[in-house]
Amino acid sequence: MPTKSKKSAKAPDKSPAKPSVHTLPAGRVEVRLAGSGGQGLLLAGLVLAEAAGLYDGHQVAMVQSYGPEARGGASKAEVIISDEPIDYPLASRVDLLLALNQEAADTYSWDLSPNAWIMVDGDLVSHPPTSRAVALPFTAAARDQLKKVMVANVISLGAIAELTGLVSKKALERALLARVPKGTEALNKKALAIGAKLARECSAASPSCENRMHTEDF
Repeated sequence: MPTKSKKSAKAPDKSPAKPSVHTLPAGRVEVRLAGSGGQGLLLAGLVLAEAAGLYDGHQVAMVQSYGPEARGGASKAEVIISDEPIDYPLASRVDLLLALNQEAADTYSWDLSPNAWIMVDGDLVSHPPTSRAVALPFTAAARDQLKKVMVANVISLGAIAELTGLVSKKALERALLARVPKGTEALNKKALAIGAKLARECSAASPSCENRMHTEDF
């Protein structure tokens, strides 16, 4: 008489646990875009704010600051994006920091939230404020692929939208094209696409790029 075979015990999963990575909070997100004068951070902040507010339908507030120098001085734009009225328009626990040079990374990382996204220019920031920082070659890509260093800010916006889902890509493109000089629309659309591609390549290669907050969850 055949006997019933015993079910083998399931072997424990010995594969390494996927590292937990940072995500953006729902409800209110504080963004800081920082670098130096001439890198276009104020324009980038304005485009991000208008994408979120005019085209994605969120509440937004924006504050800009820059040094006395036309070029080379410190520059930053802070954008608050919320699904409720904003009663305090200044950043106090930054959820996403973009730093396009080392000075910005050193100066503007003191009030980050514990799970903040930190994105830096991989060629201009040699010492990110944390090992969790996502380093992408914004300036090098602008110089090598488009021959226009000035669109590194646009490339960074494309990467932000791709990695975080903070604003929709369609809204970002509409806001950008409404702000850039006539005749540069094709250049700026290419810059957004390059930023998105850099982000996708990062996601494929590194767990620090994987988590996203989709706009429908905001």
